[in-house]
Amino acid sequence: MNQERIFTVLREPHISEKVSVLGDVANQYAFKVSVDATKAEIREAIETIFKVSVKNVSTVNVKGKTKKTARGMSRKKNWKKAYVTVAQGQELDYMVAE
Repeated sequence: MNQERIFTVLREPHISEKVSVLGDVANQYAFKVSVDATKAEIREAIETIFKVSVKNVSTVNVKGKTKKTARGMSRKKNWKKAYVTVAQGQELDYMVAE
């Protein structure tokens, strides 16, 4: 995979209460990823950017919510979330800029 694709696969870290608990208990982290990203691409991007070994990648397609407004119905975009399990003893630090 080329360098440009590595940096376009990962959009941003997804931070929530559930993900915080998963990080402590199961050493899992969540990311918003591009909709067309595959598990292999996500694994390679995480290993290249954060320099950790990835044990498992699970993906979820999240449907955008429909909202009712004064002007009618509007809809948020669909997006994809990836749960990444890293090897025991390793962790990801989002704030480190290399």
